[in-house]
Amino acid sequence: MEHAEDMLIERIWSANAYRNFHYLIACAETGEALAVDPLQWRMCLAAARRRGWTITHILNTHEHGDHVGGNAGLVGATGARVLAHAAAAGRIGGVDRGLCEGDVIRIGRVELECLDTPGHTMAHICALAHGAQPALFCGDTLFNAGAGNCRNGGQPEQLYRTFATRLAKLPDETRVFPGHEYLARNLQFTLDREPDNAAARDLLGSLREDDPAAAAVTTLGEEKRINTFFRLASPTVIARLREAFPGLRQRPDARTVFLGLRELRDRW
Repeated sequence: MEHAEDMLIERIWSANAYRNFHYLIACAETGEALAVDPLQWRMCLAAARRRGWTITHILNTHEHGDHVGGNAGLVGATGARVLAHAAAAGRIGGVDRGLCEGDVIRIGRVELECLDTPGHTMAHICALAHGAQPALFCGDTLFNAGAGNCRNGGQPEQLYRTFATRLAKLPDETRVFPGHEYLARNLQFTLDREPDNAAARDLLGSLREDDPAAAAVTTLGEEKRINTFFRLASPTVIARLREAFPGLRQRPDARTVFLGLRELRDRW
């Protein structure tokens, strides 16, 4: 469990085929809790009961079934209110509050700021907890050492803009809590693109493949060292990209590098 002022965070490893992470975000004072993308809703409910928390809200970061599929069960068990991007509410169904950029989610004394982060889908929300140890609940926009795909209702151009104009500008100490556990595979892709990345190599070597539940919680500062989608000016990344795209300019802009990497990752 993580502690940051009044906020308690429980990360729940689903052990399912999708490799989902679920989260409970609770107020230390009131015991109220928010469940983030609770596909395996019984696991979330059991974790809340062990901690003595009451789930009062559900946040869906986006509309895909592996993130919203547990809503009905958890609402039935708890009466929780469902929160989601306003533009995704109609596709999700049963949404009690549609969220937009800058909206605040309050769980007891805990406040989360909503960031509109299109790319993986065009109606994707990340939730940011400010404070001494900021925390970003980023669904399928940002993964540990990776980036979301755009094949199911998204746009790579929008994902690049989200990375460049939103995520990269958050504090380096921001902890990253994504919707899935793909760390080893993503580090392998980083090393395929940047074989001389010592930070990625060292982290990959430290992982326990037999225990995904123990996967590292990275920070944005670490992501900028190990995540190829943040390393768009790396000479090695650019040189390796040119091997795949011989027409690449001598000094390609960051957008071109990001889109090339996203295309390569889709078929890697």
